[in-house]
Amino acid sequence: METSWVEQAAIAERATRQWLDDVVIGLNLCPFAKKEVVKQRVRFRVSDAASEDALLEALHDELQHLEEHPETETTLLIHPGILADFSDYNDFLDAADGLLVDMALDGVYQVASFHPDYQFAGTEPADPENYTNRSPFPMLHLLREASVETAIESYPDTDSIPDQNVELMNRIGTARLQALLAGCVKPTD
Repeated sequence: METSWVEQAAIAERATRQWLDDVVIGLNLCPFAKKEVVKQRVRFRVSDAASEDALLEALHDELQHLEEHPETETTLLIHPGILADFSDYNDFLDAADGLLVDMALDGVYQVASFHPDYQFAGTEPADPENYTNRSPFPMLHLLREASVETAIESYPDTDSIPDQNVELMNRIGTARLQALLAGCVKPTD
């Protein structure tokens, strides 16, 4: 039986919420995430985009939403129907940054990248450190630059966070990280 778009979107949002709780917050990959989740200031938007143009339109809409709703701190724009190939996704990030420039929002927002097959330059696909940016579905994380700057100023030694995360991922190991990520997308009973 084929699932409807509404069901697919619900699955993608549930998996992303689980990933945020279990991986990002649970492993403390981002020490700033929990506060925004608790305050319910994270917007989850699942896009039905099937083309890059449609995804750019969804990104535009989310940036507009953030502009009009300062009570929303950040948006996770999940797009399960497009850019499943990491290379294509990575290439798309230039278009996302270009949209920020076109909307005169460069320096106001930044786009952080997460993908099921995320791979940092100079790593192998199975390297554990890639899991710092691996998510259940491709997504664009829209962050307010001013909030990022405030968080950096209020947190001791933010420069050490990436190195600590890589060390943690290496300690946990690929097999356990794969299972943790797969657990986020398991069907509910």
